[in-house]
Amino acid sequence: MADLEIDVERLDLRVHRPTIAQREAMAMAEPVREELVNKYQGKRFLLRTYGCQMNEHDTEIMAGLLQTMGYTATDVEEDADLILFNTCAVRENAENKVFGEIGRVRPLKHRNPNLLLGVCGCMPQEKAVQEKVQKTYPWIDLVFGTHNLHRLPELVETAMNSQETVMEVWDHAQYLVDDLPKARQDGLRAWVTIQYGCNKFCTYCIVPYTRGRERSRTLESIVDEVRGLVEAGYQEITLLGQNVNDYGLDLGIDFATLLRAVGQVDGINRVRFTTSNPWNFTDELIAAIAETSSVCEHIHLPVQSGSNRILSVMNRGYSREYYLRLVERIRAKIPDVALTTDIIVGFPSETDDDFQATLDLVREVRYDTAYTFMYSPRTGTPAATMPNLVEEDVTKYRLQQLMDVQNTISRQYNEQLVGTTAQVLVEGASKKNDAMLQGRTRSNKLVLLPREAGLIGSLVPVRIESANTWTLKGTVQR
Repeated sequence: MADLEIDVERLDLRVHRPTIAQREAMAMAEPVREELVNKYQGKRFLLRTYGCQMNEHDTEIMAGLLQTMGYTATDVEEDADLILFNTCAVRENAENKVFGEIGRVRPLKHRNPNLLLGVCGCMPQEKAVQEKVQKTYPWIDLVFGTHNLHRLPELVETAMNSQETVMEVWDHAQYLVDDLPKARQDGLRAWVTIQYGCNKFCTYCIVPYTRGRERSRTLESIVDEVRGLVEAGYQEITLLGQNVNDYGLDLGIDFATLLRAVGQVDGINRVRFTTSNPWNFTDELIAAIAETSSVCEHIHLPVQSGSNRILSVMNRGYSREYYLRLVERIRAKIPDVALTTDIIVGFPSETDDDFQATLDLVREVRYDTAYTFMYSPRTGTPAATMPNLVEEDVTKYRLQQLMDVQNTISRQYNEQLVGTTAQVLVEGASKKNDAMLQGRTRSNKLVLLPREAGLIGSLVPVRIESANTWTLKGTVQR
């Protein structure tokens, strides 16, 4: 591996640092203290969410906390008494977009002086963002990070009675706080966070600095949450974490054990998980996926590059050869598995030979789908200061080549499914055609079918009639 200068001190962002005793007391306390329960009846909140599924799940928790305080949700900015931006720090353009939105809604404070505007999530974990808020956006009322989300009720109460920006950002989470209320957006599928943070320090990624070190929830608390969701009628559970297959390393257990335990909950239909890092994808985990009937045959396995040199510069922790052997082991145990991946094109110093190695790997693995990205530097990461940047027009050309190769493979996979029957969880109306419903197969393929009463929320057999690159079309079999 390349020698890397990881700025670990950036993990010690100190705007507010409670003592260990204070944090332990907070972790043991009720999510919303009695005095704040229903105190804000008649008030409305609006949450804007950017970024990954972890952020989406954090938004569900914040909505649950606010509803416990008496707030109700609204989609209308002019009606809101509290607007929170739950932010992503992975790409700099996302950060710029958030600040643009904050500036856009500022006039709402003139119409409603009691309106609270807040910024939370990954962006506030960055010292530069904290300073920018203090210097350029003093009208923001509330700022907090990823580690003290459970403190939202107290922070709202403080902000309501303060003339200054209330800023509380913890450098790390000493304790995990379970059993927070959640206002889930989907009555069929639920995310369950099993692990927080990341220890990998890929050179392009800001997550270790914004989400902190890896911490795992207890197996018992996760299984209890899943059991409650199944009893409430949820059909599909996705286990969520920055590196799910690192789950339990800090507890003396492993992800395979958790996956088997969740998959054996009475009444559970489907279990998914995301995202995995190839370096710790063990044979025991492969066996757990293959042997647990409720675990879906879909694995998202980010490769990022097919070049050993670029993988080393990225600090990914595995080689091309290791990755290909892992794919072989997975397919030997799970023949019908659908593999998807993430790939970055145009990473600093990427040559034509490096890119060709990526194309060759994609052709060899034959992913069902690949999420492809042009590299963009992220301030605060080692890659942002690397020399030998690839010209933008070269990166765009390479990206198009990669998409052309992958799109051909994706369409071929889908066309092979025509004439077969798949189990589909019907999620609701198609986003593009009101006359159609949409759902997903166990392998996470999107299927469109004619609208019919009583299908939403059902697991039904669907005969696949036609296919294109992105979707399948079918009819329900009686």
